[in-house]
Amino acid sequence: MLMLVAAGPRGPELVLIERAHDMRSHAGQVAFPGGAADPGDDGPAATALREAQEEIGLDPDGVEVVAVLPALWLPPSNFAVTPVLAWWRAESPIGAVDAAEVASVLRVPMRDLVDPARRFTVRHPLGYRGPGFDLGDGLVLWGFTGGLVDQVLAAAGLEQPWDASRIEPPPVPGAGGPVGPAEGSEAP
Repeated sequence: MLMLVAAGPRGPELVLIERAHDMRSHAGQVAFPGGAADPGDDGPAATALREAQEEIGLDPDGVEVVAVLPALWLPPSNFAVTPVLAWWRAESPIGAVDAAEVASVLRVPMRDLVDPARRFTVRHPLGYRGPGFDLGDGLVLWGFTGGLVDQVLAAAGLEQPWDASRIEPPPVPGAGGPVGPAEGSEAP
C-alpha cells in the first residue's frame, strides 16, 4: 500500500482513496491505494506503485520511495500489508481509474489530520476501538488506515492533543452523512 505525501496549497497532503461502495470488503472506506503483489513485482515498493497506477492513474516516475515499513498483519482481511512511504516529487493528474475499486481520490492536508477538532475514537459494535479522523463530506478515516495514520503522525511529532473520550461509531457506507453518536449504532 502506498502512503503518498504531496505538496499542497495548505501544506503537505496525504493521498487517499474512498473505496467503491459495492465492494465485498471494506466498502466505502477511506484507504491508501494498494493491493496484492503480482508475480512480476520487484518487492513491496513496486507493488504499491503499480497498484496506485492501476487505481488512481499515478505516474510512478514522479514518486520517490522514502521507506518500506515492516509488514503489518490485518486480521479482519487476513492479509499482511506492507506500507510504502513515498514523496510525490513530480505530480501528475490522478483520479479514480477503476470505478469497481475506487469511488474517489482524496488529497487530505496534514493540517486537517492533526486538527484536534477532527479527531475522535471510533467504537465499532463488535469491539474495535481506534482513532478516527473527520475528513468532511461525510468521510471518516478509521480502522487500519486510521490507526496507521495516527501512528505516523505521532512518530513524526505532528500529533496534537485531542479528546480521545469523544466516541463515534464507524460510518455506514453509502449513508452520505457524518457519523453520529455511538450509542444504539449498528454494525455496517
